[in-house]
Amino acid sequence: MTRFESAKEIYDSWGVDVEAAMEKLAGIPVSLHCWQGDDVTGFDHDGPLTGGIQTTGNYPGKAKTPEQLMQDMDQALSLMPGKKKLNLHASYAVFEPGEFADRDRLEPKHYRKWVDFARERGMGIDFNPTFFSHPKVKDGLTLSSPDREIRDFWINHGKACIRIAQYFAEETGVPCVMNIWTGDGFKDIPADRMGPRMRYRDSIEQILSEPFDRSKVKPCVESKVFGIGVEAYTTGSAEFTLSFAATHEGCLPLMDNGHYHPTETVSDKIPALLCFFPEIALHITRPIRWDSDHVVLFDDETREMAKEIVRCDGLERVYMALDYFDASINRISAWAMGFRSWQKALLAALCTPDERLKRLQDEAGFTRLMVEQEAVKLLPLGDIWEEYCKRQGIPGDREFFAEVKEYEDEVLLKR
Repeated sequence: MTRFESAKEIYDSWGVDVEAAMEKLAGIPVSLHCWQGDDVTGFDHDGPLTGGIQTTGNYPGKAKTPEQLMQDMDQALSLMPGKKKLNLHASYAVFEPGEFADRDRLEPKHYRKWVDFARERGMGIDFNPTFFSHPKVKDGLTLSSPDREIRDFWINHGKACIRIAQYFAEETGVPCVMNIWTGDGFKDIPADRMGPRMRYRDSIEQILSEPFDRSKVKPCVESKVFGIGVEAYTTGSAEFTLSFAATHEGCLPLMDNGHYHPTETVSDKIPALLCFFPEIALHITRPIRWDSDHVVLFDDETREMAKEIVRCDGLERVYMALDYFDASINRISAWAMGFRSWQKALLAALCTPDERLKRLQDEAGFTRLMVEQEAVKLLPLGDIWEEYCKRQGIPGDREFFAEVKEYEDEVLLKR
């Protein structure tokens, strides 16, 4: 008997069908963020990363061209089991030689190469307007700026992104999640908290007035608790974005689990939102004390988030995307490790005997519930995971780093 067959029998004794779990996992799309490969630099500017975020580290091999970024992403994809989507920021437009369009003038044609890339790999595309790293971020503000000209520029950028998002959906046949997030805010205590939020609300409403097919484009609003240089106040707070989504039909709330106070957990918020919203979206990261965007690992909160999605029958209702960036380690490994960790978390959730545990809770069998919840933690998930990777044609946990190192030696260190 193989280790997988033995593990399968153990799970069967708990009432878990691991074959069904692996089959289901293979069809769940997870969106992979392009910005891990080049430290969020993009291709439309030469300046530094600004807007309340930053990367740290200087590991060799950073992608500097669209071709290099796509090559690196291909290598990372070869190390990831499961179904993928591509997640782009608007700053990753690919211009022809001598061509340039500022962000308020972006067109679908500027992303044709990304569409070709995605279609060749059977991937849909998600999209994010880029409200940072640009001269028209005035005094740290974009959509909430008191300067009408600045607001109009960014509103037009958002509208252009709506059109591009629809283009992505039409070309790939997969709905495009288009997420609106800004780093707007103030370093110190503001004199007016409501005014910027009223301007922000009006700006987002103007963006969403751009015609689009709601079955193809899924607009979202994302909150943040604070950022570098905006420690005292962020315009798009959790209360603001959640209220906006709740009062604007077709607009989804997007939760990034690094964008809340350290004692808050997004795993607890997922079932709360699913009580009211037909669909929600997630950016999955690993915050350490704050929104540090560390590589996602198979840690407690990652597992809890996945468990709540599965327990709530939310796999068809939750759009899942990774969002982190680390320039201190090999970027291919960072991509692959984060994606594999989220796949593990989903597999663990799908291999959890939820009905059995729910029944104990409803019957007030809390002593046995605690015992069984702890016992489930030591079920032989690793053997199921290795079999899943094997069936997906992907190297297992002890093998994938060898491919990362070979690519680093042959490609990254020669740039």
